[in-house]
Amino acid sequence: MDYRDIITIEPDKRSGKPCIRGLRMTVTDVLEYLAGGMTPEEIVDEFPDLTLDDIRACLAFAADRERKLAIVS
Repeated sequence: MDYRDIITIEPDKRSGKPCIRGLRMTVTDVLEYLAGGMTPEEIVDEFPDLTLDDIRACLAFAADRERKLAIVS
């Protein structure tokens, strides 16, 4: 998945944190919900502006960032 069409970074929104499609929901928010035990379907039910593709984009973004950190280390 190419998350770059979904994950946006805007300096004036949420202090420049990566967000989903310009919404105020951050990648970190979604990852924390997943880590807390929510399923992607539960997140989408709780936040109707989100889609399952948005959740997958957050995971792809996090995986890409982790991969880049591993290369730098």
